[in-house]
Amino acid sequence: MICTFFGHRDTLDDVVILLDTVLTDLIENKNVDVFYVGNQGNFDKIVKRQLDKMKKTHSHIRYFIVLAYLPTKKDGTYTESYDCTIYPQGLETVPPKYAISKRNEWMISKSDYVVTYVKKSFGGAFKFKNLALTKGKTVIEISKK
Repeated sequence: MICTFFGHRDTLDDVVILLDTVLTDLIENKNVDVFYVGNQGNFDKIVKRQLDKMKKTHSHIRYFIVLAYLPTKKDGTYTESYDCTIYPQGLETVPPKYAISKRNEWMISKSDYVVTYVKKSFGGAFKFKNLALTKGKTVIEISKK
């Protein structure tokens, strides 16, 4: 089973406890062993950090950073660690303005579960939570717990 995540760029670290509870349930009770996470905002950073911790006690899980853009030396992103990344096929032909949206659509299409942290009724996290619901994905909203 595969899970992906959507949350606000400005998410605060106090979401960690809720996220850990959800991750533990997904791994131990829902047989989720693959996770896709973006790399655009603080929510993505929090998720990646928690998946790193979870991997220490659940060594069978894998997670991948799904890139919207290829890293380059010019923009400075090339120096970051990109050991476990995916760059969806076809994304190279998408105009940069739409790359994150297309990447997020790809993530939803591949996932069984979508974990969201949505506090605002606008923006990307809100949009992709609703798309996941429309696509019939199991959406876990940690902002309501």
